[in-house]
Amino acid sequence: MFVRPLSRMPRSAAGPSMKTFRLQLRFLVPLVVILTAAAYLALPLMDRLTLRWFARDLTMRGTLVASALSDSIADALPDPRGRRLQALFNRAVQDERLVAMGLCSPDKKLLRSTPKFPKDLDCAGAERIAAEPEPLLHIEGGPVHVGVYPVQAEEGAVGELVLLQDLSFIERRSKDTRQYLIILIASLGAVIALVTVIVAQLSWRGWVSGTRALLRGEGLVRPLVGAPAPELAPLADELRARLHDLEDEYRRAKGPETEWTAQRLQSLLHTQLRGDQVIVVSNREPYIHVRQGSEIVVQRPASGLVTAVEPVMRACSGTWIAHGSGSADRDVVDSHDRVALPPGRSEYYLRRLWLTPEEEKGYYYGFANEGLWPLCHVAHVRPVFRESDWQEYQVVNQRFADAVVAEARSEDPVVLVQDYHFALLPAMVRKKLPRATILTFWHIPWPNPESFGICPWRREILEGMLGSTIIGFHTRFHCKNFLETVDRYLEARIEHEHSTISFQGSDTFVESYPISIAWPTPAETSRWLPVEQCRRNIYERYHIPAEQRLAVGVDRFDYTKGILERLYAVERMLEKYPEWIGRFTLVQVAAPSRQVLEEYRAFQERITQTSERINARFKHPGGPVIRLLSAHHDHNAVYELYRAADVCLVTSLHDGMNLVCKEFVAARDDERGVLILSRFAGAAREMPEALIVNPYHVEETADALHRALVMPEAEQRERMASLRTTVREFNVYRWAGRMLSDAGRWRLRERIAERVQRHQLE
Repeated sequence: MFVRPLSRMPRSAAGPSMKTFRLQLRFLVPLVVILTAAAYLALPLMDRLTLRWFARDLTMRGTLVASALSDSIADALPDPRGRRLQALFNRAVQDERLVAMGLCSPDKKLLRSTPKFPKDLDCAGAERIAAEPEPLLHIEGGPVHVGVYPVQAEEGAVGELVLLQDLSFIERRSKDTRQYLIILIASLGAVIALVTVIVAQLSWRGWVSGTRALLRGEGLVRPLVGAPAPELAPLADELRARLHDLEDEYRRAKGPETEWTAQRLQSLLHTQLRGDQVIVVSNREPYIHVRQGSEIVVQRPASGLVTAVEPVMRACSGTWIAHGSGSADRDVVDSHDRVALPPGRSEYYLRRLWLTPEEEKGYYYGFANEGLWPLCHVAHVRPVFRESDWQEYQVVNQRFADAVVAEARSEDPVVLVQDYHFALLPAMVRKKLPRATILTFWHIPWPNPESFGICPWRREILEGMLGSTIIGFHTRFHCKNFLETVDRYLEARIEHEHSTISFQGSDTFVESYPISIAWPTPAETSRWLPVEQCRRNIYERYHIPAEQRLAVGVDRFDYTKGILERLYAVERMLEKYPEWIGRFTLVQVAAPSRQVLEEYRAFQERITQTSERINARFKHPGGPVIRLLSAHHDHNAVYELYRAADVCLVTSLHDGMNLVCKEFVAARDDERGVLILSRFAGAAREMPEALIVNPYHVEETADALHRALVMPEAEQRERMASLRTTVREFNVYRWAGRMLSDAGRWRLRERIAERVQRHQLE
C-alpha cells in the first residue's frame, strides 16, 4: 500500500488549511491584544470606583462607631482630667483599621485625641477633608479615610468625633484584582475569538444572515417576533437571557441610594412613562362623602391600601376608579360621576361606580371576603364559595373594566389594579385595550398551590390575573407561591430565574414590591404636638393615671390581625409579671369592618367579652387594663396615640405587609417607643430591629411585652433610629417608583417589538 508523504501532497489540499490558520491568527492576536490594552486602560477607572465604594463603606462604618460611642463619650466628658475619655479612645483604636480618633468641641476645638492623630490636623481641616468626594489624608503610615460624625447626648450635640481609618488595604486588593482582571479579559478574548472564527468557518453564509437578523432585533426582543438562523438559535437564547440578567441586575441595583419623593415620582412619570395616563382601580375609595344632618362631611377610610396608593395618585395626577359607598357620594360628583380630590386641592380625579345591594353582597361580602380573603390568609377560617357570588364577582369586574376603557384617553394607558377584588379585571381590560400596561398589585398574601386549589374557579382567576403586564406581591415568598400555583393549574411556560410567565402569547412579570407609607414632610411634622403633650392628652382623655405605661394597637376588627392573641398575651404578662398590675394599660383601636358577615360580628363580640373578662380579673383603682375603642379614628387621632405610646403591638396572624408598624415608626420623631411585630407580617422582613414574635406563642409575646416595657432608652433610640431610616428610605414613592420603572421598561420593550414586526411586514 502506497502512502504519499505529507510534504508532497497536492497544493490544493494543504494550502487552504494553512491559509485558514494564518487568517485565524490574524484575527485572534489583534483581538487579544486589544482586549488586554482595554483592560489596562480600564484599571484606573476601576481603582477610582473601588476607592469610592470603600470610602462609602468606611463612612457608614464610622457612623456606626460614632453612634455606639456617643453615650460613653457624653458620660466621660464631665471628667476634668479627661482620663475616662482617653481610656475610651485608647480602647477604641485597638481596632486594626482605626488609625486615630479625636474629639472636637462644638466651637471646633480639639479636646482629646489618640497618639497617632496628626499634629497638623485641626477640627476645621478634618471637616473640610470629610466634605470632599474622596475624603483622604496621607500620613506616615499610608492613606487614611477622614470622617467627622456628631456626638449626640440627651441634651443634644456635645461635639464631633473625628475618625481616621486605614485605607492601605485597598491598594493590596487592587493589585490582586488588576492581575486577575487582565488574565480573565485576555483569556475571555481568546476564547470568544476562537469560537467566533470556528462558527464563521463552519457556516459563513448562515452566520452573516443570522447576524443581520439579530442586529435587526429578530428573535431577540421577544421570541414571537421573528426567528434567528437555526445555527444561531442558541446564541440568540443566550443573548436574550443575558438581557434579562442585565435588566434584573439594574432593577436590584436601583436601591435607596437617593430618597424617593413625590417630586422624583413625578419626574419618573414624565421621563420613563413620558406623561402617559395612569388609572388606579380599587374597591375602596380614598375619600367618602357622608351626610351628617344637613352637612356633607368628608371621611378618609381606615385602609392600608388607601394609605399607600393615595400619595401616589397625588404625584401622578391620574384617575382613580372605585365603588362609591358614602351616603353623600352621589351628591358631589359631576355628570360623569367624577369628583376632584383631595378636597380643596384637586390633584387627581375619582370616578365612582355604583353597585346594587345584590352586587355588593355577592361580589364584595361574598366571593371576595368570604371566599378569597380566608383562602389567602392562614387564619384557620374556612372559605365559602357560592355560585351566585361568583356570578356577581364576574359582573362587577366587567363593570370596572368597562369603566377603565371609558376613562382611557389613549390605547396604552398605565392601569394599576389593586387587590383581590379584581382578579378577573386585567384580562378583561387586555381584551379591549391590548396595548395597555396593566400592573396588578395583590395586597394580601398568596397561598401555596394546595390551598389555592380549594377555589372552584382557580383557573379563571389565574387566567384573569395573567392579563397583567406585571403582578406584584409584598414578598418573594408570595411570588414563589404564585409561580408554583400557575405551574400547577395552567399550561404556561415559567422562567423562575427571571420571574416571568408566558401564557397564551403574552408575558407577565412577577415581582415583589414591599409596600410602605409616605414619609411625613416637614410641613406635616411641624403641626404635630410634642410627645409629652400627646401623652397628657391621651391620659386625660381616657383617665389613665400618669404613672402607668401605655401600649397601643390599631387595627380593623378582623380575625387575621391577632387581636385576640394580643389580649391573651397581655393577660399572661400580668400573670407572669404581677408588678405591672395597676401600672399598665392597652388602648386597642378596633375599627368596625364587614359587620354584615356573621364571622366578623361573632369575632367582635368575642373580643369585647375577652376584654371585659381581663379587666374584671385585674381590676384596679387605676382603671381597666384594656381600653377597647370600637370606632373609626381619623389620621390625626391615630398619630396622637402613636406618639403617646410606650409600646405598639402588631400581632397579625397572617398579613401581606401591615402598615400600622410603619406609621408608628414614622410618628416617633423622638426616637422612643418599642415596636412588637409579628413574624407573619410582611413588614417583619424589613424591620428586624423590632421585637419579632410568634403571636400564636402567648408566652413569647408576653415576655416581649415585658421586655419592651423595661427596655432602656438608649436601646430604644438605637432600634427606632434604624427603623426610621428603613421606613424613610423604603417609602411608598419607592414602592410605586419601582413598579412604574418596571412598567416603563416593559412598555419600551413592547414598542421595540412592534417596530421590528412592522419592519418585517414591510
